[in-house]
Amino acid sequence: MLHSNQAENLAGAWEVREGQITTTAIFTPGHYAVTRYDLEGKKFIDTRGGSWRVDGKNVVLTEEFNTADKEQVGKESKNPFTLKGSKLTVSLFHNDTKPKEWARLDAGEPGKLAGAWLITGRMTGDGMQKMTPGARRTMKILSGTRFQWIAYNVETKEFSGTGGGTYTTENGKYTEHIQFFSRDNSRVGQSLEFDFSLEDGNWRHKGLSSKGDPIDEVWTKRERLGI
Repeated sequence: MLHSNQAENLAGAWEVREGQITTTAIFTPGHYAVTRYDLEGKKFIDTRGGSWRVDGKNVVLTEEFNTADKEQVGKESKNPFTLKGSKLTVSLFHNDTKPKEWARLDAGEPGKLAGAWLITGRMTGDGMQKMTPGARRTMKILSGTRFQWIAYNVETKEFSGTGGGTYTTENGKYTEHIQFFSRDNSRVGQSLEFDFSLEDGNWRHKGLSSKGDPIDEVWTKRERLGI
């Protein structure tokens, strides 16, 4: 269970900058992702994430993916934290020598799509094909201004790819501005615009992929799926 006050205060996006390295954390109710990258050098470094909760003065993280150390998948860690205004002090990586100070980027606003979503449908030549998330998952996690997608398998601990950056939702258009991309760093700096709508609580996502392929997908919030 999340402790509501602390959980609400942690929700949103946070950032640490150390030289050329940017670390971004996204916390949505129940789920999180933390990623390190070099924007100027177009280099993805690593990412980890999964579920989280507040336990007293600790944020408890249970990992579903970890590109630096896949043996951490399934494990839980307790991380002491302090929160003062727009500053969060906490260690979110196993190899941190001391807690880092994070600056708040947003508190879950103004994005209409803030939350953690799993893909549950994809249009094919045979119509919309339903997809049931299991061990293999494709998640999109969004704060008010930041997004990240991650493809992974919680049983095999396999990681397939990730990308992320900033986004906007205006006039039925969802636009991504890519700041890191694990599979192909030439995607960094691109902006992709999609049509979006919310249909019965699901996110309908239509447009062209980073490769230029047409896509038409349905995404469902994780809490609705119970995953």
